[in-house]
Amino acid sequence: MKDPFVSMTSFDLHAFLTAQRERQTAFLAELVKTPSDNPPGDCAPHAERAAALLEGLGFTVERHPVPEAVVRANGMVSVTNLVVRKRFGDGPVIALNAHGDVVPPGEGWTRDPYGAEIVDGWMVGRGVAVSKSDFATYAFALLALEAMGTARGTVELHLTYDEEAGGEIGPRWLLEQGISTPDMAIAAGFSYGVVTAHNGCLHLEVEVVGKSAHAALPMTGIDALEAANCVLTTLYAYRKGLPQHVSAVPGIGSPQLTVGLIRGGINTNVVPDRVTLRLDRRMIPEENPAEVEATLRAVIADAMAHVPGAQVQVRRILLARPLTPLPGTDRLAALLCAHATRIMGETVEAKGVPLYTDARHYAAAGVPIVLYGAGPHTIEEANAHRADERLPLSDLYKATEVVAAALADLLAE
Repeated sequence: MKDPFVSMTSFDLHAFLTAQRERQTAFLAELVKTPSDNPPGDCAPHAERAAALLEGLGFTVERHPVPEAVVRANGMVSVTNLVVRKRFGDGPVIALNAHGDVVPPGEGWTRDPYGAEIVDGWMVGRGVAVSKSDFATYAFALLALEAMGTARGTVELHLTYDEEAGGEIGPRWLLEQGISTPDMAIAAGFSYGVVTAHNGCLHLEVEVVGKSAHAALPMTGIDALEAANCVLTTLYAYRKGLPQHVSAVPGIGSPQLTVGLIRGGINTNVVPDRVTLRLDRRMIPEENPAEVEATLRAVIADAMAHVPGAQVQVRRILLARPLTPLPGTDRLAALLCAHATRIMGETVEAKGVPLYTDARHYAAAGVPIVLYGAGPHTIEEANAHRADERLPLSDLYKATEVVAAALADLLAE
């Protein structure tokens, strides 16, 4: 007997997805129970588990292993990116991207980080909100599109595994290899805002080199830590001026600077000959990344002048450009906002966030993209990147309906 939900005019999206909730919850739980910590970044086993789960839903899954040498060069062990393509007919190709690699659990958990335990309607586990949840959001939204008899366009799932390492061998690799050429895209996000812009990020490694000497005769050496201290003091003075520059994009705020790592020295009784710092500079969309980097290099060079004989080398580790809207972004955002406002039960608006994400790789390839998916109002509420990461399952179910409804509209245009 023909399913009564098969016609576009009679299909009850909410009823269909409500009937899928138990299966969707179990699907997400299996993803959380399979570790994919990055570092170390041995993520191919998780990709294989995810592919098997997707095949269990009836999808054909393409496995795209990244060459080992490329993976190693990006500081990981194994990466297999997954692509699911569902062609309904002529029309636009819409990609849905979420990442399966996650930060390690760390300390302080009150529940098993790989247990996927449900507590008062929230699933708890590493990656449950960022962003294994959107494997489930997008897969079940695609199931709904199949069930409703969608007749136009193509939807692709891009499930990638290096977001925590920069996304260079995830979305960027898929696009540069010509594996996918989407017309528009939606990337993992949360349920109460549609993100159209986000910060960029610059990571620099600053290596200060001096000359070791016995602590009894420090004047015979060149103290690399003293020089590094001058660099730190100058950087922190520079940081005090950043709050004066506020982005015009709601939700972005001002640029930020953090020195997150420092290492060096030989022993307590030795003048340090080498100190290395790593800094993170968040760039608002209005900033020019080349100018930001040039300014930082000049600030560091000026600081080094105060310690004669010390040398410095500055190496760029990461440059993630800010995400800014492209033509077509507004239409994507408007549809998602309209459906999210209706389904989430409160006004959902387009905004920016001070993070940086894989979405920038799609924008760099000329693909209009927004961020929307399953999650609470804030990353703090989700405990993202900290102990007891969690996701309200009600947001997973509602966000899936939002995405499916918006896709149906986009494909019908």
